[in-house]
Amino acid sequence: QSWWRGMSYCLHSESHLDTGPIYVRENGKLHVVNPGAGGVRNVTPKTRPFSLFSRSFSVELCMNREDDRARRQRTDHFIFTYTKEGNLRYSAKSLFSLVLGYISDNVDHIDSLIGFPEQIAEKLFSAAEARQKFTEPVTGLRALQKFTEAYGSLVLCSLCLRNRYLVISEKLEEIKSFRELTCLDLSCCKLGDEHELLEHLTKEALSSVKRLLLKDNSLSDAGLRRMTAPVRVLKKGLENLLVLDLSCNPKITDVGIGYLLSFKKLNCLDISGTGLKDVNAVIKRLQMQIGLVHSKVPLKEFDHSNCKTEGWAEQTVLQWEQAVMEAMKPQDNLRSRAAALRFYGKTHRIEEVVKCTLVEPETKASGNLQFYKEKVQNCYLPLKKEVAGSHKLKNNKKRALAEQERERTSKQKHLCLSVEDWDLLNTY
Repeated sequence: QSWWRGMSYCLHSESHLDTGPIYVRENGKLHVVNPGAGGVRNVTPKTRPFSLFSRSFSVELCMNREDDRARRQRTDHFIFTYTKEGNLRYSAKSLFSLVLGYISDNVDHIDSLIGFPEQIAEKLFSAAEARQKFTEPVTGLRALQKFTEAYGSLVLCSLCLRNRYLVISEKLEEIKSFRELTCLDLSCCKLGDEHELLEHLTKEALSSVKRLLLKDNSLSDAGLRRMTAPVRVLKKGLENLLVLDLSCNPKITDVGIGYLLSFKKLNCLDISGTGLKDVNAVIKRLQMQIGLVHSKVPLKEFDHSNCKTEGWAEQTVLQWEQAVMEAMKPQDNLRSRAAALRFYGKTHRIEEVVKCTLVEPETKASGNLQFYKEKVQNCYLPLKKEVAGSHKLKNNKKRALAEQERERTSKQKHLCLSVEDWDLLNTY
């Protein structure tokens, strides 16, 4: 029993340590030593569960504490691909792509892009667009303005907002930031005469617009007077306009058509569905003063197929539209509540979504009023007699004198401004 005495002494001397049970094998049997009782007894050993950690170990569950930007910075440095065998392979990105991603994440802090290469700027715009930087309320507008100031029509040369009045109301400042647009489609938006976007059309930033489609926008003579005032008085604004669509605006009368005579470069005009009183007089007036001929067949310039959103910001406009549609989705859940109210005998007023309805009766009444300018081809044929040549020279002189007289009288008309025109000038 000498080994037991040594063991008990060791246990009593180190009783402050929690060593747990001690097993001793003797004569082929397993004995457990009980430190509290101080004896040895034959018991069947009980298996204790294996403990990987000590009793003082604690676990804390941490979720969503890591910043998404920091996580993206760790993973964006590599490109993960798979081999033919199915093994995962990763390679480091180039320094250019890393810098491009960093700048696109902080694109709203750029001071200026004037003089920056267009090829790299397009890649930077695409990277920021993929991160949806231009959809953010404040920073998106600031970043978009930096690109439009430097690259103009490359960002967007054609903008189609047909029947997208919600996008106009939500992203008006972003739309106004586009410069050097050549085509703008605002059909079926019900903007009216006092809308801020129509006033923006007269600014110098949109003097490059050549195609303007304002079909079914509740316009009247007052709206046309405001829109044409810079051209009529200051020779600025929409002076380069070639195609104009004012159809399905029944409040436009013969007086409003008179304001359109200031568009000397106009090649195509559509005033179908307007409230004209004397159609024949308007047709003769347009032909005599700006050379527009009434078309008996519909023109392809007004079928709305050529106007599309084109430029770097094409996907950006689609992102704006998707954001507006997602914001309208919760309103669809109200239909079930309205049905329940009707079931219990309660009345509930349901507001339907305003849809674009064209003014068909007025269009049929006035007919197809589309105009185009004939392309005059100068064919100089030799004359056999000198008398015919002299008569032709006299006729040409008379026409030249008549044109000079017409220009002089038109200048006098421009100089004689009305009180309403002066009020409009003061607003610009």
